[in-house]
Order: sequence, then structure tokens, then C-alpha cells
Amino acid sequence: MNEILKLDHIQKFYGNQGNITKAINDISFSVSEGEFVGIMGASGSGKTTLLNCISTIDTVSAGHIYLDGTDVTKIKEKALVRFRRENLGFVFQDFNLLDTLTVSENIALALTINHTPVEQIEGKVKEIAGSLNITDILDKYPYQVSGGQKQRCACARAIINKPKLILADEPTGALDSHSSQMLLSTMQSINEQLGATILMVTHDAFSASYANRILFLRDGVIFTEILKGRDSRKVFFEKILDVLTMMGGGQTDVR
Repeated sequence: MNEILKLDHIQKFYGNQGNITKAINDISFSVSEGEFVGIMGASGSGKTTLLNCISTIDTVSAGHIYLDGTDVTKIKEKALVRFRRENLGFVFQDFNLLDTLTVSENIALALTINHTPVEQIEGKVKEIAGSLNITDILDKYPYQVSGGQKQRCACARAIINKPKLILADEPTGALDSHSSQMLLSTMQSINEQLGATILMVTHDAFSASYANRILFLRDGVIFTEILKGRDSRKVFFEKILDVLTMMGGGQTDVR
């Protein structure tokens, strides 16, 4: 498998001399093409800061981040928007859909921004909507559909340009248990059938159990990692809970 993402001794500091907070303290890891990796940790562990650095929303204090061989820490600020648009897909907790656009138009927005020929857009939108089972809501507006349908629309928007990496930040945080399970099954399908590479931050052990590998962060460093391998999702879920307990957080800290 090709190495899509590589973090090389990443550090992120906040504050000034005498009052420095090390949000990320010398983290290194890589993600291969087609992997579904989860990042877990308590509030303040550095996982959101890490995701922001990978997405280029925040800058690193030291170290390098490579996406498909490109050192993103050296990309000039004026080129970052284009870089994100061409290489990254985002799935947010609060959907970030535009209520004035239909579901179809929200999905197509990423294509329009990337100057995809108009005659190709409709076909691409219908194709991706079909794979996510939202064809029947394409003409509706976000406020007319359920939270789970909104999040699948957000997934469609994230993957329609076939990004090299999809970043998901607490994607089930605003959903009920049924909608969460449907979304996670969708993300698993995107990973397995479409070969999408996904990096997901979550507090939730149930959500994390859909990933193939979990990195656990504590105090800005990687505490440990576990692989799903041939385990069932149920067995993997129990292993995740065991690690959380070892780190000092039981089930009550998962969400």
C-alpha cells in the first residue's frame, strides 16, 4: 500500500516563554492508502489540534507533514485553499451544509468550485448519491431531511472529488444512535468499496470500532495504538474499551 500521510516529529506549542502549552509533543505516524484510522483521546489530549494541523487549518511549531509525498508544512498560505480543495475531504459534526441549496446542489458545490464541466456534474452527483442511498432526497433542502441524511450528504460532498484523504471530526456527534450506525456503515462502505482513506477523530468507542486502526492520544503524545486485524467489530470494540480503561477513562468518558 502507498503511504498517503506521514507525520514526522510533529510539535504544536501555544503560548510564550514561561507559559508554553505543548498541545502536540513529538508525534510521528503514517497512514497508508485505503486505511480507516481512528484517533481517540480525552478532551485536551491534542486530537483536534492534530487534525487541524493535518488539514493545514493550523500550523505546526516543528516537524513535517507529508500528504502523498508533498510537504504541506512548506505550502505558502495563498496556495493552501487550493491544496485543501484538491486533496482533502471534510466531514464535520455539524454537517456544514448550506440551507439555501438543495442536497444535490450542496454535493455539486465541490465540483463547481473545482471548475468541473457543467455537463459532467449531474452524472457525478447521481452516481455518488446512489452509492450512499440518498438519490430520493437530492431535490430537497437540508432542513427537510433527517440528521443522518444530512451527514450522508456531507459524506457525498467530501468524496465526490475523490480526495486523497478524508478527515472526519466527530462525525456522529450530532446524531442519534440509529443515524450514527447508518453513517458509520456508510463510511465503512466508502472505505472498503471506494478505497477512500479516512482519518476520524472521535470520543466514541462504538464509532471507533468501525476503523481498522486506532491511535490513542494522551497529553499530546501517542499513548498506544491497536489494530483490528481479523477481529470482529465486537471484539475490537471491547479492546478499545480496555485501552480507554487503562488510560483512566471508562465508558462514561467515551462520548
